[in-house]
Amino acid sequence: QVQLVESGGGLVQAGGSLKLSCAVSGNTHAFGIATMGWYRQAPGKQREFAADIGKGGIQTYADSVKGRFTISKDLAKNTVYLQMNSLKPEDTAVYYCRFRLVNLDYWGQGTQVTVSS
Repeated sequence: QVQLVESGGGLVQAGGSLKLSCAVSGNTHAFGIATMGWYRQAPGKQREFAADIGKGGIQTYADSVKGRFTISKDLAKNTVYLQMNSLKPEDTAVYYCRFRLVNLDYWGQGTQVTVSS
C-alpha cells in the first residue's frame, strides 16, 4: 500500500511561481523505481497529464507546461516536487500526484492551484 500526500498549492498571480510537493509513505522502497507523475484537473475538464519522472530520472512533460514546470524526485525524503514558474490562469486546477509501478497505481487527494489574472 502506498499513501500520497500533496501540499504546496494556493493562490498566485499570473507570472508567479509555486512548488508542489508529494510525500510518499508505505511502500517507500519502491519509490526509487516507480514512475511518479503530476496530473491536473480543471473545473469541467478531464484530468490531464502534466509531468512525470521515471526510473533513472527521465522526465516527460505535457506541451502546455514544457519550459515552465520542472519535476524532481528526492529519494532521501521520498518526495516528488513540481516547480511551476510563469504560471498562467489556464494552469488553474487541482493537481494530483500519481505513483505507478507495474500493476501498482496510486493517487493522492490533490491540491488546489489557482492563478489569478
